Amino acid sequence: MRYILKGLDCANCAAKIENELRRIKGLEAVTVNFATRTVELPHELAAEAQAAVARIEPAVTLIPAQELEEAGPERQSAKESEKQEARRAVFFIGTAALFFAFGTLYNRRLQATPYAWAEYAVLLTAYLLVGWPVLARAVFNLARRQFFDESFLMTVATLGAVALHELPEAVAVMLFYAVGEYLQDRAVNRSRRSIAALLDIRPDHANLKLNGEVRKVRPEEVPVGAHIIIKPGERVPLDGEVVEGTSFLDTSALTGEAVPRKVEPGESVLAGMVNGQGLLTVKVTKNFGESAVSRILQLVEEAGARKAPTEQFITAFARYYTPLVVAAALAVALLPPLFLPGATFSEWIYRALVLLVISCPCALVVSIPLGYFGGIGGASRQGILVKGASFLDALTALHTVAFDKTGTLTQGTFRVTKVVPYNGFTENDLLAAAAAAEIYSTHPIAQSIRRSYGRPVSEDEVQSYREIPGHGVAAEVRGKMVLVGNDRLLHREGILHEPEVCHIEGTSVYVAVDGTFAGYLIIADELKKDAAPAARRLKELGIKRVVVLTGDEESAARRVAEAIGADAYFAELLPADKVRKVEELMAAFPERRRQKLAFVGDGINDAPVIARADIGVAMGALGSDAAIEAADVVLMDDSPARLGAAVEIARRTRRIVTENIVLALGIKAFFFALGILGLAGIWEAVFADVGVTVLAVLNATRSLRYRPRSLS
Repeated sequence: MRYILKGLDCANCAAKIENELRRIKGLEAVTVNFATRTVELPHELAAEAQAAVARIEPAVTLIPAQELEEAGPERQSAKESEKQEARRAVFFIGTAALFFAFGTLYNRRLQATPYAWAEYAVLLTAYLLVGWPVLARAVFNLARRQFFDESFLMTVATLGAVALHELPEAVAVMLFYAVGEYLQDRAVNRSRRSIAALLDIRPDHANLKLNGEVRKVRPEEVPVGAHIIIKPGERVPLDGEVVEGTSFLDTSALTGEAVPRKVEPGESVLAGMVNGQGLLTVKVTKNFGESAVSRILQLVEEAGARKAPTEQFITAFARYYTPLVVAAALAVALLPPLFLPGATFSEWIYRALVLLVISCPCALVVSIPLGYFGGIGGASRQGILVKGASFLDALTALHTVAFDKTGTLTQGTFRVTKVVPYNGFTENDLLAAAAAAEIYSTHPIAQSIRRSYGRPVSEDEVQSYREIPGHGVAAEVRGKMVLVGNDRLLHREGILHEPEVCHIEGTSVYVAVDGTFAGYLIIADELKKDAAPAARRLKELGIKRVVVLTGDEESAARRVAEAIGADAYFAELLPADKVRKVEELMAAFPERRRQKLAFVGDGINDAPVIARADIGVAMGALGSDAAIEAADVVLMDDSPARLGAAVEIARRTRRIVTENIVLALGIKAFFFALGILGLAGIWEAVFADVGVTVLAVLNATRSLRYRPRSLS
């Protein structure tokens, strides 16, 4: 069950809460998603989890996400509360700034008068106005023996400045820290809102048609089989089938496809699509929780749980970085006065305080998860679902892309182009036997055979139907045993046939009746128009090899591979053969640990190989539960060109994350050196801490704004 962490505003706190939750039995692998402020927990462990959260952050509470989603007025009041909190922060910062300005202007004059105490009164008032939350948190953490956090560092640094009678600088640290925190919160909230707006495809209501009346209800209340009305301009609230009306639907929120899709009675519509000008009556086929829009939102929100190696490294790095910096600051405060002639404790303690202010790792801890989450959100806007930052990172290291052929590189809409009977059978006999034997099959080739036959087949005429994986089907039709499948099926069953029949150009289906070879059908399947440009784009992006893996005959595989410019093709593969071939391709990589293979398939027939590849990619699988379960990346329309866009988004996100790491560590190291040399004061230290965090967060939001390249 998903819970919202209400009141969670600190990435460092999120990491601490995660560590505390992992101490609970059954939550050893739990992940706190700071970008969405969510965590997945079993309902029975929620109370124990809340107690653990309260030990780390008393202000943070766990609220079931469903409750928050269902409570519209409460969500509005939460937004109002956020605004009030922001106004309160601005008031305290503004008042403290006025006191600070007055105290700084007159402190020298006051020191020479009997009213010197007024300097403390004015400046300490300013200090407490903006610093009391930091001081309170530091005391709370000290009580629990948590020394190495941001509040502790800021408290030690500013109280040290007060002890050295550097009151203006102590106030400056707290004041500019508060300003930085305010700007950081604004930047983080803006990033969250951008992501929320990007994924704001959740429908608000459904127009339920019941007993001739139409009333507005929540989508969750509509049962399967009910009829709903979708007015022009409304978002489709549930998956269903059009029973009345014709319209054009905007599918861009789900598939990234800008061209509207025409729908008529009998066609399917998916939750999240937007209706155009027509009025539609739709029969609901799935509950809201199983609808396309629910699955998309769930996948994107859960994606934060699968952290990229970079995120995991930074989390571990932050754990050791702060104690090391505190130790370094302590050394700077104590050692030079003991060993350097003329060095004073006050001077070097001040430098140590500067280092403490600089040292906070928030720029990394906040911006890196936001960068990855923004990349995942940007990908979803382009019709690409990435199930986690780890898979987004893996896409940057692609060496080989293996494509399935049918339905992935080709249209998957087959038609029978030639019927060749043998051994006294007629064309009609051949088609009738094949159509009847394929009556229960959902394979596109089987559907094309039934369409070509053009007459209904009674189920009463067919008995003992069974599928033979990787070969075809067998069925008893009107008392005769009929086999329909590939050439391997004929050899497996010992059906005598002419040798030249085994080497026919194109996709062929062979038919045998009562052990006699009856003939074959030639099936045509057209290449998708963007298949060749997609393969070419992958090569331009530096992918070393593009290969085709298919169960089809060698000639059909060769034709498609040559058409798209593939480096190699492997034909007549059973599902197990595809898995073995993928393993062979991966084993041949020059740098196996750093290079990845992606397999792109239809997500149903290719589930084993999708699961085995480094990155499993499901094509055109928005309506397929099997695809979404098996794949790491789901391309929400049937365009192979989306894979190139996914690689570009992954690389752009990785580049932004790297920029933030270099920016944060580089600036901190620079000011750290200046601080040791005495060339940087508290003012510069505040910029090196909070200023860099704000810059890094703003840079992370760029990962949302990907614009796809044209393949023309």
